[in-house]
Amino acid sequence: MQEKEFKPGDSVRLVTIKEELEGTILESSEPEIILIKLKSGYNIGIKKEDIKDICLVKEKEEPELKIEFKEKKNLPYVDIIITGGTISSRVDYKTGAVKWLTQPQELFKFYPEIFEIVNIRKIKVPFMKASENMSSDDWQVIAKECEESLNNEDVKGVIVTHGTDFLHYTASALSFFLQNLNKPVVLTYAQRSSDRASSDAALNLKCSAYAAVSDIAEVMLVGHATINDDFCYAMPGTKVRKLHTSRRDAFKVVNSKPFAKIFPDGKIELLSQHNQRDNNKKTKLDAVFNDKVAMLKITPGQNPDILDCYLKENQGIILEVSGLGHVPMSEEAKYSWLPKIKKARDHGVTICASPQTIFGRLNPLVYSPGRSLMKAGVIFLEDMLSETAFVKLGWVLAHKEWKSKVKEKMLQPFAREISDRLEQ
Repeated sequence: MQEKEFKPGDSVRLVTIKEELEGTILESSEPEIILIKLKSGYNIGIKKEDIKDICLVKEKEEPELKIEFKEKKNLPYVDIIITGGTISSRVDYKTGAVKWLTQPQELFKFYPEIFEIVNIRKIKVPFMKASENMSSDDWQVIAKECEESLNNEDVKGVIVTHGTDFLHYTASALSFFLQNLNKPVVLTYAQRSSDRASSDAALNLKCSAYAAVSDIAEVMLVGHATINDDFCYAMPGTKVRKLHTSRRDAFKVVNSKPFAKIFPDGKIELLSQHNQRDNNKKTKLDAVFNDKVAMLKITPGQNPDILDCYLKENQGIILEVSGLGHVPMSEEAKYSWLPKIKKARDHGVTICASPQTIFGRLNPLVYSPGRSLMKAGVIFLEDMLSETAFVKLGWVLAHKEWKSKVKEKMLQPFAREISDRLEQ
């Protein structure tokens, strides 16, 4: 192959001794290797000696950083809170990985269709973080930004863009932190960075805009309902979970139903009950959280001494128990958890149980182990998701005035976290 000069970010087509490929040049640390990102998103390295021909398809385009928002008459206003995640990133052609957009507002350069649906009153960027790096402090910041926007009479709704991996924790937190909700709060995401042709951000943002100006006054997550670009689901913030690592429809509603189907043309098909928009109401911020909570998954034959570690630092523990609400405790078990659980309760630690099985409802009365745990003071959280239970426990324990009512508050539905009836 005749040596040709290409720079990271250039799109090329090359012919090897085995196949023809097209992709984007990445920076390579090996002088004899050409590293490219394929359209599928995968990176591959090819020895230069195996390349028969290579040609330029398109030179790298430098992003234009100046983003202008032109308002259109008669369109409603929304506020957008950008917090990071894949939806706020683009490919770094030096590494092949993704990095934050130089200006978060660049997101709308890729997806200007949103301006056909809404006017953006304000773009807020309180921080740019991957979701695994967020803490309860960040949830409180997002909630405060939402409250300010929701109580502005010009704003019809709020959109929050966020990373996917721990998005359902933030969705749960906002569901509890924002009380007396008057307008929609919509969290959305992307599984693929915004500069990729296959990104799912376009449909998610479009449907989020329609959801934000709808009459569904709920904290909801809006994203692909299928792997195709046909429609999105609007899903309850406390009943949704990420159930796939990479699919567009990674998030699913558990033990409940989506609020609605939202189509690219703006059609909204309602699927379940929801709180109605009420512009006369004022959203109240209740963004408190006790970080001294933990979640522990029960495994077969597990030594309960691990609870001693949790007792030193935590005031509340979510135990992910078996599908029927059990932990090792009978005579044939190597260890019995019951004495340690009683000890923890005697030390004032709140212990709640949620099911590892995800779907279905816990019933401690089916077998004697469940009844023993309930007698020991374990609070069985019915069909509540473990992640939601973790967030709710931290929120409940942060209310010092509820100290004598923790069980009552954990079993009191605040944000659809407990279903009255489950679909078979």
